[in-house]
Amino acid sequence: MADPEQTARQRLDAELDRLEQLRDEVAARIADEQAGDSAELSHLDQHPAELGTETQQREQDQSLLEQLQGELADLEDAYAHLDAGTYGRCEVCGRPIGEERLQAIPAARRCAEHQAAAEAGDGLVG
Repeated sequence: MADPEQTARQRLDAELDRLEQLRDEVAARIADEQAGDSAELSHLDQHPAELGTETQQREQDQSLLEQLQGELADLEDAYAHLDAGTYGRCEVCGRPIGEERLQAIPAARRCAEHQAAAEAGDGLVG
């Protein structure tokens, strides 16, 4: 039978690799867009709708990059919990977080019940 800590670390490592790859792709796309903007001498030849589409895409990419950076920070916290022996336990009630939930969201900090309460804004989560 596999060591639970090793299994958790492998799960976190795989998620870290996935998120870093996505972050790098989005950051490269943003850099390419910025390089393209500075290379153009004038936007006068572009239709206003094209400019709006480009602005919307840039904002979406920036938002996605910020989300990925937040998820990477959550993973750092998960590694710290793993090292401390508290990985896989709800930060609110201390009960184990279900294995299926951890497989889906390796950096989960709360059990499904307390995550739902946090998302609903019930005030049950500290």
